[in-house]
Amino acid sequence: MIVNPALAATRPSPVVEAKRWIADKTFAPDLPLLNVSQAAPVDPPPVPLREAMAETALTLPAAHVYGPVLGLPALREEVAAQFSTAYGGTITPGNVAITQGCNQAFCAAVATLAGPGDEVILPTPWYFNHQMWLTLSGVTPVALPAGEEMLPTVAEAEARLTDRTRAIVLVTPNNPAGVEYPADLVHAFANLARRAGIALIVDETYRDFDSRPGAPHDLFTAPDWSDTVIQLYSFSKAYRLTGHRVGAMVASPERLLAAEKFLDTVAICPNQLGQHAALWGMQNLGRWLAGERDEILARRAAVEDGVIALPGWEIAGAGAYFAYVRHPFDESSASLARRMVDDIAVLALPGTMFTPDDDPAGAAHLRIAFANIDRDGIATLMERLARLS
Repeated sequence: MIVNPALAATRPSPVVEAKRWIADKTFAPDLPLLNVSQAAPVDPPPVPLREAMAETALTLPAAHVYGPVLGLPALREEVAAQFSTAYGGTITPGNVAITQGCNQAFCAAVATLAGPGDEVILPTPWYFNHQMWLTLSGVTPVALPAGEEMLPTVAEAEARLTDRTRAIVLVTPNNPAGVEYPADLVHAFANLARRAGIALIVDETYRDFDSRPGAPHDLFTAPDWSDTVIQLYSFSKAYRLTGHRVGAMVASPERLLAAEKFLDTVAICPNQLGQHAALWGMQNLGRWLAGERDEILARRAAVEDGVIALPGWEIAGAGAYFAYVRHPFDESSASLARRMVDDIAVLALPGTMFTPDDDPAGAAHLRIAFANIDRDGIATLMERLARLS
């Protein structure tokens, strides 16, 4: 069988691989599976949003045919208006493209920047789909270790720049480590990218669950921000629209015209019903989303308190949907995560799935995606971790 060498060299999706660990297993009624492996809402959108989607499906014929490649104009306008207000900068509808989820936004951004043999710097632990797409595209992911505080440094990034570097990628709040990158750090990375003549891709999939009041950074206040900055966003987490695949890419109009070629080739247009749902959510669910944020922050606190109380366990980072924890065992997280399924019926992802093979930090950590379990579930998780030996 002929297989694209770049595809063959790409790791399997960690989420897909972990699901195979439990595919043929049955769990005792008194020890049901606790799945903290994937960061995706499991509940459907709130009822008013589902009703609005049903009304759109029934009454708007345009929602069932091809739409503009770069997305619904009204949604692009809403994103531009709300983000301009939130960040205190100037974002126009011409700076906004709607995509089939945030992963596609990343793929489109990279497609405009890099080709085979080029390099993109990814802080590690990295978001695995970013690393996967770069490898699939023949682009080299250059690992930038984040260190003990899970924050990369500009100096270490600058040391990794070559004449093949095309972009630096930041994810904040971070996946998998949860940490919220300080505004001055993000600003410093933008300055580095500007000096180097490369792009700074800022993935803010989890921006709605940032614990800080106000804008998380000031990048959009610079009049020439679009020369350097590409922002990515997901409606999936905010409005529970994971199955409808709606994301956004904010960049210069010129870059979006280049991205349009990619987007037209792979999807033609974003999901129409999903776009109308995202627009309705932005216009009507502000208070509801604030309540969702409060609940996620409460779960974050419960996880932090719970892990701290476990002998030998440490919190490396926590925020948004994730806790990145250091385990106390003389064992790689790769085998520990598999053993946790059998011993305590917990499915979590090992840190080795978020790092290069030669990075020992991955073996010491686990990612816990806590957004899908309530505070009672978090208490149960801590009880089971305490039994692990």
